[in-house]
Amino acid sequence: MRDQEHGTGHPERRLSTKEAAELLGVKPETVYAYVSRGQLSSRRVPGGRASTFDAQEVEALARRNRRDSAGSPGSGAELSVRTRLTFIDTDRYYFRGVDAVELASRHSYEEVAEWLWTGRLEPGATLTASEPSVAAARRAVDALPEHTGPTDRLRVAAIAAATTDPLRFDLSEDAVLATARTLIPTLVAALPPRRHDHRDQGPLARRLWGRLSGRDADEASLHVLDTALGLLADHDLAASTLAVRVAASARAHAYAAVSAGLGVIEGPLHGAASGLAHRLLLEVLDQGDAGPVIAEELRAGRRIPGLGHRLYPGEDPRARALFALLEDLPAAGPALAAARDIVATTARHAPLHANVDLALAVLTVSSGMPSTAGETVFAVARTAGWIAHALEEYGERPLRMRPSGHYVGPKPPRRLPEATEA
Repeated sequence: MRDQEHGTGHPERRLSTKEAAELLGVKPETVYAYVSRGQLSSRRVPGGRASTFDAQEVEALARRNRRDSAGSPGSGAELSVRTRLTFIDTDRYYFRGVDAVELASRHSYEEVAEWLWTGRLEPGATLTASEPSVAAARRAVDALPEHTGPTDRLRVAAIAAATTDPLRFDLSEDAVLATARTLIPTLVAALPPRRHDHRDQGPLARRLWGRLSGRDADEASLHVLDTALGLLADHDLAASTLAVRVAASARAHAYAAVSAGLGVIEGPLHGAASGLAHRLLLEVLDQGDAGPVIAEELRAGRRIPGLGHRLYPGEDPRARALFALLEDLPAAGPALAAARDIVATTARHAPLHANVDLALAVLTVSSGMPSTAGETVFAVARTAGWIAHALEEYGERPLRMRPSGHYVGPKPPRRLPEATEA
């Protein structure tokens, strides 16, 4: 069935469900699944129950499906995400085609963030929080129990800040960028200070230092922290970033998308991994030898934190860059030696190299920071990348991040279960 309607003076070709299914190469039921996911729109036939579909919209979806299938055969096209942000090579990675280590080493975290968001380098870029968002975030965070972890604090701060922004549902690029430039400093400002002379102005690394350490920060230490933030700003589709893109695909606003990322990052295999490496370093420093500490970890069946990365066969380039900077910090000497001892001891049994979690642990241990500090650095840094990915996803068709489940349960239909007596 094909008809033509003249809503605007231009003919519109409509397809029946059967014709749409044939063009897409799917069953009629799948056509309605596309409708439920927002990938197709349908219109009822006047006076009937059948649906019709815009031919151009169906043809465009068929072209996308063919293109995705050609680029990723048999892997589930909806899980293959095109991105212009980060490319990971054998032992290097790039932000928008630029070597990420060089970028983070020569430019501030704020400038790296702007590069990820806009593709433009903005010398002297700053991030400024609004007073209402900071006030709301601090009130919410201050109400949490004292033992609350940093990721929970950041997640609560993000949601509290969202309530002060009546424009949060505007997903235009300019609006999302405005959110990004205020949300990240709001998250930092909401964290409890560890110094009486903490700052809420100036470079973000300096502001964050006062939330992580009670010690004075020299310029060399601040440069290490600032570089760490830049290096960690993005890393392709890590688990938390995928969660952000799923939220953005459903058109959640930027605050909610960041909250989704924070919900994932707390796992011990992701953002919290640096805390495990921090505690391992302290044990090695306490015993003066990595041998017995590593032996106990292996005896307990635990993997050694801070070692190995599935994307890098050799040393994590982020770790390599941070270790080079940490060598210039006299206070980092003992922790650096302990980290090298861990790597050398483990290398006798497995060809594992240091990853960024071990390098972060050297920074946090040598700076008198708590074991959760690396997780905080990771979360604050990665917020820039999350927002960059959300911006990309807002430009894609909605609800595309919706894989189909492979049902392996009992074959339906089954009889209703009978209630059991207590």
